[in-house]
Amino acid sequence: MAVILKGDKEIENIPSIKEKSLRINLNENIYGTFAEIGAGQETVRNFFRAGGASGTIAKAMSAYDKDFSDAIYGIEPDNRYVTEHRLRRMLNHEIELIEDRLSREKHPEKLFFSYANTVATIDFSKKFKGHGWLGIKFQLDSLEDYNEIVMHIRFKQTDARLQQETLGILGVNLIYGAFYLNDRPKELLKSFYDNLDKDQIEIDMINFSGPRFMYVDNRLLSLQLVKNGMTNAVMFGPDGNNLLPAQVLYKTNILALRGSFRPVTKVNMDMYELAKQMFYNDKSVSEDKVQIIFEITLTNLMAEGEINERDFLDRAELLCSLGQNVMITSFKEYYRLVEYFSEFTRERMALAMGVSNLVQIFDEKYYRHLSGGILEAFGKLFFKDLRVYLYPLKDEETGEIITSENLKVHPRMKELYKFFKYNGKMQDIKDYDPEILDVFSRTVLQMIANGEDGWEEMLPTGISEIIKDHRLFGYSRRRFLKTNNSM
Repeated sequence: MAVILKGDKEIENIPSIKEKSLRINLNENIYGTFAEIGAGQETVRNFFRAGGASGTIAKAMSAYDKDFSDAIYGIEPDNRYVTEHRLRRMLNHEIELIEDRLSREKHPEKLFFSYANTVATIDFSKKFKGHGWLGIKFQLDSLEDYNEIVMHIRFKQTDARLQQETLGILGVNLIYGAFYLNDRPKELLKSFYDNLDKDQIEIDMINFSGPRFMYVDNRLLSLQLVKNGMTNAVMFGPDGNNLLPAQVLYKTNILALRGSFRPVTKVNMDMYELAKQMFYNDKSVSEDKVQIIFEITLTNLMAEGEINERDFLDRAELLCSLGQNVMITSFKEYYRLVEYFSEFTRERMALAMGVSNLVQIFDEKYYRHLSGGILEAFGKLFFKDLRVYLYPLKDEETGEIITSENLKVHPRMKELYKFFKYNGKMQDIKDYDPEILDVFSRTVLQMIANGEDGWEEMLPTGISEIIKDHRLFGYSRRRFLKTNNSM
């Protein structure tokens, strides 16, 4: 058993890979198949080495040749093999085989499983580090339906052999966690890095499904990936299932809106609709290849010191109800977000933001960690011919409408601001609704907390009903407390 030390203090005991493999092998009920493509049979090798593998391994295989693979799992329409679709085909096919070939009358207590991975390790030129899909389909009761855990990984190491070994360790962690940590999803998630370092591999998408994970919210698992430093960005769709950012953003035109969305207001949706129209009107943008992202930073979620998971899910539920893709990132600075997008596309990108966000971009204190300071950050932010769509701000004291034309930045930033302003990098959002410029998320939240009336009119159609029906942001509890206190 591996012992993790902090100073002279033992803080955690983590089973070694051999110990995990052996515990699985010695469980007389766990029995299944291994199908590994692209990086050798690295996971199953650990079970063979641990001893007692005959009680666990029904079959182990690697169909490297595409014709053989197609004959077993079917032809992929897009001719791509390192995909989620391919992985799920592998899992389903192997489970069907084990169910077909092993009699339940003979093995009434067996818990069948299928583990699979399809990966591409680093190429010879070392230009692409590699990535892959792995997952497990498994039973926890022989009379129950199957559960499933599917994840996507990105390799960080620059040696194919090391990547193979890392994949093998991760595979053992996944199988062990599925059977022994399934009732603690957060701990299961953390256990994927047992005997691994975060600079070896990145997990940027994961989905749990099945009867034992009926009450697991995959969006919350996405949040844990970012919170635990397993990845820098995650994404989920309107249905609440996690998406692979690389797949969604690949070769697309990206429009991103950053905000707290706590809750989403008429201002947020006015900015969204007007910025979207401006983006579509850009001659460099193909409307059929546009991805619009509502982004929330981890910093925003931790604004009150700790992440409030209920609060996060409340925001997510509202954005999903509006049919939006949501991204959670660890990118406090905008240039890092743009750098991330640039990994997947060279097409036109745009950011829609309010005046207050733009003011922060021109604040030098956010770039002191860069050797080139704010100039380096702006070089990274705008080198892809990025556009910024600026939504106006109404000064709460003077009532003045602030746009790019009358915005005041620090005197040292004036010339830099002018350069980007008059080179078309920043464009004011026009035709906005002046009647809603007084609407702020914090005001709505405070009104809900105080049990005040009138906040409903500040939100897009249908949002207030969702807040009330689903008791989001503490709505019913606080209203009940206020009513009781006034009696």
